[in-house]
Amino acid sequence: MLHYTENALFHQSQSTWEQLLNSSYNPSLHFISKLFKSYTKQNKFNEIINILHSLSSKKLTLLPQFYSLAISCFGAAGKVKLMEETIDEMVSKGFQIDSKTGNEILLCYSVFGSLNEMENAYGRFKRSRFLIEENVIRAMSYGYLKKRKFYELGQFVRDVGLGRRNVGNLLWNLLLLSYSANFKMKSLQREFVRMVELGFRPDVTTFNIRALAFSRMVVSDLVTYGCVVDAYLDRRHGRNLEFVLNKMDVDDCPWLLTDPFVFEVLGKGDFHLSSEAFMECKTQQHEWSYRVLIKKYLKKQHRMDQIFWN
Repeated sequence: MLHYTENALFHQSQSTWEQLLNSSYNPSLHFISKLFKSYTKQNKFNEIINILHSLSSKKLTLLPQFYSLAISCFGAAGKVKLMEETIDEMVSKGFQIDSKTGNEILLCYSVFGSLNEMENAYGRFKRSRFLIEENVIRAMSYGYLKKRKFYELGQFVRDVGLGRRNVGNLLWNLLLLSYSANFKMKSLQREFVRMVELGFRPDVTTFNIRALAFSRMVVSDLVTYGCVVDAYLDRRHGRNLEFVLNKMDVDDCPWLLTDPFVFEVLGKGDFHLSSEAFMECKTQQHEWSYRVLIKKYLKKQHRMDQIFWN
C-alpha cells in the first residue's frame, strides 16, 4: 500500500486499504505514520481523513495517536482548517491532546496563522501546562519580529521563562534583541547584567546584538572597528565577522575621533596599531577605507598564523 501511495497509484492504494480493513489486521503506528506522510507529500489530505474515519469505526486503542498523526500532517502542510476540524473531532471523542501535538498545533499557527491566531493558540497551550519546545519558541518569536512587535516579543520570552536552560541563551538573546530594536540601551544593558548574574554565559549572538545596537547609536571610528575586529578574532569567531561588518559603513574613510587620553589608560588594540602602520605608508588618506584596512589586517593575521604553525 505504501508503494502504491508513494507512486501516486491511488486506486490500487484504496483497494488495498479496503482489503486490510476487512481483514483482522490492526495497523501499527509506524505504518499509519508513513502512510499519512506519503499522502501529505501527494497533497491527498482527503485520503487521510477517510482513513482516519475508517480507523475510528474499528475502535482501535491507537486511535488517539492516529488523530495526533493526522493533526501533525495537516499542521505541517499549513492546512489550518483541516487541522482545526480534526482537533475538534478528536476532543469530541474524549481524547487528550499531548505535549508533542500541542507544540505542533502552536507551530502551525506561528507559521501559517495571523498574530492574533498565534497568541490565542499560545493562550490555550499555556492552560494545558505543556512545555513549549525550542523550534516553536523560534517560530513565535519570528512571528513577532516580522510584525515588528518588539514589546510583545519581550513579554512573550519573559512569559516562557528566562530561567530555562535547555534552550541555551535563546530567550535572553531574544529579550536583548527586543530592547536593541527600539534602542532602549539602558534596559539592554540592565538585562545583560542580569543575564550574567544568573549564570548564563553570553555567546556570539549576544555579542552581535549589543555590538550592532551600540554601533547604531554613535559614529564609528577606527577604535570602534578595532574593538569589533579584535573581539571576533580573539575569540576565534573570524567567520562571523562579516555578519556584523555588513551592518557598518565599512567603505567610509577611516577617522580617529576617540580622545587620546583613552589610549593612556587602555592602550591601542592590534587592529588599531596595524591600521596606523598601514596608513603611514600612504600620504593620501582618502584612498583608505575600513574595508581595505580590515582585508590587509586579516591577511597579516593569516600570515602570522601560518608562520606560527610552521
